[in-house]
Amino acid sequence: MQRSAATPVRPSRRDRPDRTGPGHRLGTKWAAVPLAALCLAISSAGHATGDPYPSFPPDQNQLPQLPAEPQLYDLLPIPVPAEDPWYDDPADLDSYAPGQIIRSRTVQTRLLGLPFPVHTEQLLFRSNDVHDNPIATATSVIVPGIPWSGGPRPVVSFQEAIDATDSSCNPSYTLQTGTMKEAALAVYWLAQGFAINIADFDGKFNTFNTYDEGKMVLDSLRAMKNSALGLTDSGIALYGYSGGGSGSIRAAELRESYAPDVRLLGTAVGGFPADLRAQARYAIAQQPGLTGASNFTMWLGFAALSREFPDQFDAAELLTPEGQAIVADMRSRCVYTIAAAGAYRPISAYFQPGKSLETAPGVVEVLANQSLGHHIPDSPIFWWHGIWDELIPASAVLPTVNDYWNRGADLRFYTMPLPEHLVNAVAGWPPAVAWTSAVLRGLPPGDRFKADIPLPN
Repeated sequence: MQRSAATPVRPSRRDRPDRTGPGHRLGTKWAAVPLAALCLAISSAGHATGDPYPSFPPDQNQLPQLPAEPQLYDLLPIPVPAEDPWYDDPADLDSYAPGQIIRSRTVQTRLLGLPFPVHTEQLLFRSNDVHDNPIATATSVIVPGIPWSGGPRPVVSFQEAIDATDSSCNPSYTLQTGTMKEAALAVYWLAQGFAINIADFDGKFNTFNTYDEGKMVLDSLRAMKNSALGLTDSGIALYGYSGGGSGSIRAAELRESYAPDVRLLGTAVGGFPADLRAQARYAIAQQPGLTGASNFTMWLGFAALSREFPDQFDAAELLTPEGQAIVADMRSRCVYTIAAAGAYRPISAYFQPGKSLETAPGVVEVLANQSLGHHIPDSPIFWWHGIWDELIPASAVLPTVNDYWNRGADLRFYTMPLPEHLVNAVAGWPPAVAWTSAVLRGLPPGDRFKADIPLPN
């Protein structure tokens, strides 16, 4: 079953976190609640309301059911996207062209809860989902109060690692609340006078690691060009790490065929799976030591992909009742609690007898179709990956890197000889900032190179 334009699949009210409990916004009761109150709620939260998870085997993650971030966001005076009519689709959505603006507004950007002195315009625009049905999603365009001369102001298209299953985790919302987890990384680009485009590239339904992420990134840039912000002719560089790298590299792959009108000067990315089949084989199984944290990526992937591909990723068909309960709970969360609840909890332990992702009809085909390499970017690429990344193994990355290289991609790739996913994010960010800043200022991207540590035979 594919989603049609006439029947968009939106999580029903019963599938989203409870909005009627003690945390629900009643009148103006929560209008003055500061960020400190939210932090206190997070730090003191115990079991969520409702039935807790069943008991787990002693060698697995033993966390109880955690409160979902959307429930905590209800403490804030800014309505979440599911309750904000600004995000609603127009009745004639299919009549809009990809990248056409539906509506816009000016919002206050906050960093760690504090107002940040920039102009932020949010644009709701039309894009296409993975089945080429029309969808509406948002982008936030941030322009610093620093004059720019000598040509159009350059733009960094910053893809955050959203990695979530609820629209309240998207940056168009978290930029307003001050809880966007990567917001501080954008400051160096803003200080140089560059504008920043931050798309909700997983859409309001929160897809994950699929090619419609690239479409939404590119259409967000079309919307930015169509706005009155003076960025129509700007040169653009894409940036993203982990889940953000997934959206950025898919946009780079699709630019030539999907959005040749987007002037892309380069893409800096790292820390994402290129071959989803290899990633799934790694993440579904019990792993030793720190690598066991990778188990959460498969729960996230299953919950998100079941929205785009419900027939293939059918929890009722593939998983035990306990596994179905976990997937249901994962469908309205941000990355923080998905990671905490899914780490050291291999999904392979919850397959029904005789079932697996490898043997489920259509699953491997979906993963193959959404893996990278179907297109080769026609613009420069700067790509790094941690050789000891516990979440994304090199085996899910290096074969695609070699394929890019052999097919003539304008590639600069290196493996970071450091352990741990977040360590590699921090270590790779300064070179990525330096490279994107250079290409945005018109400097050459540098020679191609591939400085990787080969996989063992």
